[in-house]
Amino acid sequence: MSDENVFPILLLVARPAAGKSEIIHYLTGLPLEKREETFHIGELKSIDDFPFLWRWFEEDELLEKMGQARLYTDQEGYFKSNHLWDLLIKLVNLDFLKFSHANEFSKEMTVLIEFSRGKEHGGYQHALPLLSDEILENLSILYVNVPWEESLRKNRRRFNPDKPDSILEHSLPDTKLERLYRECDFQELVDAPVGKITIRGFQVPYAILENSDDVTSAMGDALGKRLESTLQKLWSLRSE
Repeated sequence: MSDENVFPILLLVARPAAGKSEIIHYLTGLPLEKREETFHIGELKSIDDFPFLWRWFEEDELLEKMGQARLYTDQEGYFKSNHLWDLLIKLVNLDFLKFSHANEFSKEMTVLIEFSRGKEHGGYQHALPLLSDEILENLSILYVNVPWEESLRKNRRRFNPDKPDSILEHSLPDTKLERLYRECDFQELVDAPVGKITIRGFQVPYAILENSDDVTSAMGDALGKRLESTLQKLWSLRSE
């Protein structure tokens, strides 16, 4: 992979409803030249663990209707075992591997990976080292910071019962969101808003985008300016 103009791989992490999907939607809507020059984001390939997760819910419902045992989740929608959180990361790795084998990466391409992890199921301290060497050696991380209360507010607001499988409009019940995501450990792993984090020997640059005031929902100029400022810092760090 080449990092001449754009981030080869950008990991976007945060609490649910923090603004990750809105950032991707905003970037996707920009002309390629603008994305490259202003944000160092090239032709986008997105890998999100939510579609894998949602498919498991669908399969469990179908199995139950068939009179068979649920494979992944219990009746309340919680994983039967925490190893399934690890499997989601393994599926991200596999998706990336299949994509990289089928496509020749160029200096105009950015793979954008997205997921959320809470301390209840191991947090980022556990999840990040599960990423493959092929991802880690080219990775930069953008963490979107919102307090728990903001995650809860936006999670409630974005709920659309007609589109439970939608990236932008899916939601969690309050009790599940609190149990799984109230405690977040990303900022326990870093000591500054911008820097590098060691993951299995790889020095991975990261930057924190503050979104407590919710610049992401409108997907307008305020988001663009803050995203530009944060990604420029991240790019400078990666380029050192």
